[in-house]
Amino acid sequence: MLEFSAQQIALMIQGKVEGDASATVSQFGKIEEAKKGEISFLANPKYEDYLYQTEASIIIVNETLELKKQISATLIRVPDAYAAFATLLTKYQELKTESLSGVQTPSYIASSAKLGEQHFVAAFAYIGEKVCIGNNVKIFSNVVIGDNVNIGNNVILNPGVIIYSDCVLGNNITIHAGAIIGSDGFGFAPTSDGSYKKVPQLGNVIIEDHVEIGANTTIDRATIGSTIIRKGVKLDNLVQVAHNVEVGEHTVIAAQSGLSGSTKMGKGVMMGGQAGTAGHLSVADGVKIAARSGITKSITNANSTITGFPAAEHSTALRSQIHLKNLPNLEKRVKELEILVAQLSQKG
Repeated sequence: MLEFSAQQIALMIQGKVEGDASATVSQFGKIEEAKKGEISFLANPKYEDYLYQTEASIIIVNETLELKKQISATLIRVPDAYAAFATLLTKYQELKTESLSGVQTPSYIASSAKLGEQHFVAAFAYIGEKVCIGNNVKIFSNVVIGDNVNIGNNVILNPGVIIYSDCVLGNNITIHAGAIIGSDGFGFAPTSDGSYKKVPQLGNVIIEDHVEIGANTTIDRATIGSTIIRKGVKLDNLVQVAHNVEVGEHTVIAAQSGLSGSTKMGKGVMMGGQAGTAGHLSVADGVKIAARSGITKSITNANSTITGFPAAEHSTALRSQIHLKNLPNLEKRVKELEILVAQLSQKG
């Protein structure tokens, strides 16, 4: 278990210690539950009461925080407590994995595969022919890397990740457990007898730098060419990316979302959970897609917010929802008008 003092942590996150700089911690904890020997943070003012109740040894806080009572914990003041805590978690994770090195057995590494420096290959991993792997790559148990795959530096492949042949991964990538990269796209051609003939999927998947892919996410290989995940993209768990999709730089997609074949997502798109797109359409840069939205046509207005099914501009969708809510009353009024018209017709 790694242990750090308040002074060491302050150096990591560029903070200022207030209190006992020699106080040490070896665990992380939520501010409302943290115990002695644990570090926590306070970023949201609604949790400030816990600051005076917690047993945490060290707490990261915003430098603008004004204390209302005395506290026993050591504080580390930073401009942004949430961002600093995230930085600390990242550094802690890096330190934990740095000690992993070498090749455990049993594992299989083809004789034609090339591994860079400071690599780690866990037991029961499989690395195919002509695979090229960069420096500081961590490959955990039950990872399968197909033939001719290229992987850059500082990549983590968590347990059960499968990377099919010919795929290309850049640098500083994390892929979580059970994700599948490069499986066949869903391509079947209808025939005259009503059956379907499989269309061979001959392309690959390209994942650029600084991408993170969640557990059990699948990214299909292109039919021809490449399915491309641009730099900085973050995909949640259980996301489906179909063949020939291109996801623009720094786009984030929440869990259980799906992109149909040949969809082109712009830069900086934010997509909520359980949202989806039809195929062969594009989404402009900076678009925000509400959860459970269904996109049936291209979104051309950059930085717009869309919601609903079929997805529409947020303000338009809200007006539609209001009218939908009023339909029972409108139906009642129409029926009353029909009765009134019928009565007037009889009198006439």
